[in-house]
Amino acid sequence: MTLRARLPSGAGPTVAYRDGNVVRWTAAYTASVSGDVVFFLTLSWAVTQLAGPAQVGAVLAVGAVPRAVLMLAGGVIADRYGPRRVVIGSDLARCLIVLGAAALMQFAIARLWMLFAVALIFGVIDALFMPAVGALAGRLTDPGQLGRVQGLRMLAVRLSNAVGPMIAAMVLTAAGVAVGLGLAGLLFSLSVGLLLAVRLNRIEPGVRKTGSPLADLKDGLKHLRGNRQLTRLVLVVGLGELCFSGPVGIGLVLLTAERHWAASVLGWTLSAFSIGGAAAGILLTALTRIRRAGVVLACCLLATAVLVGALGQVTTAGMLIAGSALLGTVSGAASAIGNALLQRNTDPRYLGRVGSVTSLSTVGLSPLLYPIAGVVAALWGTAAFFAGCALICLLATATAATKSVRTSDL
Repeated sequence: MTLRARLPSGAGPTVAYRDGNVVRWTAAYTASVSGDVVFFLTLSWAVTQLAGPAQVGAVLAVGAVPRAVLMLAGGVIADRYGPRRVVIGSDLARCLIVLGAAALMQFAIARLWMLFAVALIFGVIDALFMPAVGALAGRLTDPGQLGRVQGLRMLAVRLSNAVGPMIAAMVLTAAGVAVGLGLAGLLFSLSVGLLLAVRLNRIEPGVRKTGSPLADLKDGLKHLRGNRQLTRLVLVVGLGELCFSGPVGIGLVLLTAERHWAASVLGWTLSAFSIGGAAAGILLTALTRIRRAGVVLACCLLATAVLVGALGQVTTAGMLIAGSALLGTVSGAASAIGNALLQRNTDPRYLGRVGSVTSLSTVGLSPLLYPIAGVVAALWGTAAFFAGCALICLLATATAATKSVRTSDL
């Protein structure tokens, strides 16, 4: 790694984390992710108030299904109409649907079927938002700064996941569900306002349209299949993040219960994981270039595999918290570097479609591991589930160690 800056053509001595355009996007993304966290926690609480805890999983599943099914279509839409436009429209739509739900709760006219409908619509909007926000990140600045942009993105995600639940809990306790949903809507509206001031610094050729959205999707998949390095990077990112979009969190819950530790231990463990990821984001924003980033990525994934496997064997709460912090750091670094390399090697016309494939494998498919985590923990213990996650990370490591990936620079 070196500290030699690579500046955009015609730009002054401004690095990514001092670029007002990037800062506005980061603030908008932080507000949006925080709104997501507050919304889902508040929605879950609202369902328990109306119908009991047994219905929470069903409501969340109703939202998860369209998100997975429509994710690839979301990538096509992002590439056809531009990621900035789609992200702004998605956040605005989420703001309106959440504020509508807040009004229903405020006037006590909400019914369980209405919350199912809110979750369903939110899932559809998420399928549009996720590929578009990834494509937008890839077009904010010079390709040489993508590592920093992804570091800022990781920082935004982990801080939101750490702070969002605490804010939601305080609001729910003090003011109730309607105000909690209103807060989520306010955060989405803040994101929209900031995004309106964001401009794309990478001016690229117009979107390549082959006729119909289906033809565009086929064209994107053909582009992906035809580029071996890009295909392997998608596989690396997909496998590397599969266990960290929720399943590891479920595993930590099961491990804490299996060891008969207090709920406070779980809270500290999850917080340590988020803080570790935030630290990785801060580190990456301080670097102007990562030489042989593919090698660094493979090393981070290998460390992730070792740590996640070891986490299932810990015998004290202190070891669990410390191990979670280290795991959050190395897995966060791997995620940021992997996504930066993916965007560096993707034709900007295909950023949405390529990003939708990785989003599908992480956010879309990772919920399928939730029931598997419970079954494996019940039959063979939680350590077996963590060992399975370690194996997936080792597969990602092996893919990252191939010549086409390990020679990549950022």
